[in-house]
Parts: sequence; structure tokens; C-alpha cells
Amino acid sequence: MNKLIIAVLFFLSLVSCKKRYALDAFDNFSIELEKTSYKVGEPIRFVINGKPNNLVFWSGEAGHVYDFRQRTVVEGNSISLNFKSYAQFGQMPIDQSVIKLLVSTDFSGKYDSTNVKAATWEDITDKAVLSTGQDQTPSGNIDLSSFAARNKNIAIAFRYKTNVIKPEAQQNRWVIRSFDLKSINQQGDETILANMATAGWTSFNFSGPATNWSITSAQLLTVRNSTDLDDDWVITKQFNPNKTMPDKGEPIKNISQKLYEYTRVYNKPGVYKVVFVATNVNVKEAASVVKEMELTITAP
Repeated sequence: MNKLIIAVLFFLSLVSCKKRYALDAFDNFSIELEKTSYKVGEPIRFVINGKPNNLVFWSGEAGHVYDFRQRTVVEGNSISLNFKSYAQFGQMPIDQSVIKLLVSTDFSGKYDSTNVKAATWEDITDKAVLSTGQDQTPSGNIDLSSFAARNKNIAIAFRYKTNVIKPEAQQNRWVIRSFDLKSINQQGDETILANMATAGWTSFNFSGPATNWSITSAQLLTVRNSTDLDDDWVITKQFNPNKTMPDKGEPIKNISQKLYEYTRVYNKPGVYKVVFVATNVNVKEAASVVKEMELTITAP
């Protein structure tokens, strides 16, 4: 008798475990809409049938496109650089020839003198407006899209190279006050690639060992040298101009919540692919179901 009781209890425990680890079914899960065309600003009511444990909403708007959830690179971005400069002290007019703005797409990424010299550095100084003695002189937006089109990592450098030894009183000191590099995709969305504090500057001295660029999170500063010719570089870290963040969905329900409807408002006309991803989970496994629909949003 005892053996029979033990066997029954063991069987019941197995059945209980199976139920515990059984995933909830998606049989009744669906999303209903009253219509498929709405106006900008009009509330859209999604009726949720079934009881999924978790629910994620993909609106189809920029940054929330389900098909781009694993996308990390997108070609066709435009790249824009702008900075502000200040040439101070010394002789007038300002000698702008000592400052160069350079770009490389074949730099190895090894920050040592050998690899800096081995890279091809293209001079784009003529694309920038430089200070003639005024502080905070804007460079203007410098289009680097031709470099992005190569689909290679980009490094940017400022080079300070003097050709004549001058008394310190006659030398100009150059300050780069700001640095902003951004990427704009085909939808017009901007991604900040770097600013002065995040550009990852590294300095190199190829001539005039007593001086080099001074780097802070707020500015770059040349140091005047009255005894030697200078050839000083300051170089950013490398940037992938086509890098993008994967799109993300919006979690609207977790296992502890009840949700029978969800309301959304769109602010721009267009055709949107809306996706709901329902996921049921337990301690051993998870399963998901995807529901897609197309919405047309028209002008008010």
C-alpha cells in the first residue's frame, strides 16, 4: 500500500511539474482595430484579445521599426562636422596656414607615430572657416558624406605645423573651442557621433618636442614654441559613419499586468507597419507570436 501511495504522489508531482513548466497558449491572442486609416492626432484604439504574459509595441515610426530591430549599420548617411576656432595673440594678420584639418579612412586605428604617418590624410581645411582673430569663429557645416560613402572608419585630425621660428610674442596661439560630428540618415534623423568631450583625442609630436597640443574636455589648445619648428597632431578616435542603433519596441505589458486595449496617436502622415510581439515565458522556456498590421495616417 505504501508503495502505491508513493507512486501516486510521484505521478501527481510529475503532472504538477509539467503544468508548471507548460507555456500558456496563444490561441486567443489577436489585435483588433476599428479601421486602418486615421488622421494625425486622432487616437487609435487597439483592442487586445487573449492574455499574453508580455507585449511589446512597434509603432513603425522612426526608431521603432520592427524590421530594423537588428540593424546596426545603414548606408547613405550624410556626415556633418562643425567646430569653433580662435586665433589669439601674436602677429596680425593671422597666419592660417599653420592649421590643417585632415581626414583619414585608412588609418589602422593603432595610435602610434608609425601608424599615423603610414595613413593617408586628406586635407579638407579649405572646407572650413578659420578664425582671423575673432573668438568662437564657426567653421560652418563641413560635409563629410563623401568619406561616409566609402563605408570605412573615419578619423579626424588637427595639425599644427609651423614653417618659421618666431619669437613667442609674434606667434599666434590656436584654440579649438568646440567640435561636433553628427550623422543624418535618409529620414532626417540625427545621431551625435562625437563632441569635444567624447571624441577620444590623442596627441602626437613630430617636431618641437617641448610643445604639443593641450587637450581638455572643453577645448584643444596649441602651445607656442619660440625655439623649434612644430609639427603637432591631435587625432580623434575612429568613427563608423554608417553606424546606427537598432530600433526598439515599446514594452506595454508585463506578466503582472492586465491590458485589454492600447491607445496611440501619430503626429506625422504616412503609412506605418505596426507590430505587436507577444511573449509567454516560464522558468525553462519562452515563445513569441508576432501580429502585424498596416496603418495609414493622413493629414488632419
